[in-house]
Amino acid sequence: MSGTKEIRNKIRSVQNTSKITKAMEMVAASKMRKAQDRMSAGRPYAEKVRQIAAHLMQANPEYKHPYMVERSEVKGVGIVVVTTDKGLCGGLNTNLMRLVLERISSFQSQGVQVQATAIGNKGLGTLSRINTNIVSQETQLGDVPNLERLIGAIKVQMDDFLEGKIDAVYIATSRFINTMRQEPSFVRLLPLPSGLSDPWQEGDTLASGEAEIKSEYGWDYLYEPDAKGVIDDLLLRYVEALVYQAVAENMASEQSARMVAMKAASDNAKEVISELQLEYNKTRQAAITKEISEIVGGAAAV
Repeated sequence: MSGTKEIRNKIRSVQNTSKITKAMEMVAASKMRKAQDRMSAGRPYAEKVRQIAAHLMQANPEYKHPYMVERSEVKGVGIVVVTTDKGLCGGLNTNLMRLVLERISSFQSQGVQVQATAIGNKGLGTLSRINTNIVSQETQLGDVPNLERLIGAIKVQMDDFLEGKIDAVYIATSRFINTMRQEPSFVRLLPLPSGLSDPWQEGDTLASGEAEIKSEYGWDYLYEPDAKGVIDDLLLRYVEALVYQAVAENMASEQSARMVAMKAASDNAKEVISELQLEYNKTRQAAITKEISEIVGGAAAV
């Protein structure tokens, strides 16, 4: 059994750790509200621009953008992986990377080449360890997503898609459900999906076999000043909206997961301190009893 001094040192150490986790919990709780508000504010716009893009795929426009053309054969894909820069947020990154690695393994088993864009340190580290072809990266985004930096990171994937080097682009992120629940999502960004199904379900939009919600009537549009200018701008907004929303969802998930993880760590620290305090009291009582026994024995001998 440990001595009283060692136990006191352990208690002091756990108490110091508990102070840190409690402070981190409060900081995460403060940031979580802002991140959730930012994520919620972006959802309606991302959903609407996605619906318009899906309607456009069901229409017969005068101009067909390369983002709207389904490739007959998929020989290469690009994956944009959105993770956090920091740890201490539970299994958030682990769950997402498990899904990403499963999809990469599935693509490679079919002979499809994979290249990746890493947004966040955690994803970058994991992809580097498995020797994935990383064509671009962006880290240290802070607490507010910067659209210019994000577009700069994924432009390599967009250019490769236009040049025919890859035939599809996917984006993986953690979707925010509520404070206690975040789900990993892997969805297709390009080419555009033709259905109106929820883009943030787990699995790619078309290949997973999920049912598409198609309109009972066709869509047709009048373009001013011309079809090419309108469609080019629309699809640029489509890509920007989905990438920004993916990062916003991940940031809201990060702060929520970190707050929950730090609260659990603080609660565990209290339990450990309670157990150590009980052990300390038992050890101290045993030492006092031993001393009293020695004094009584010495007095009796005298």
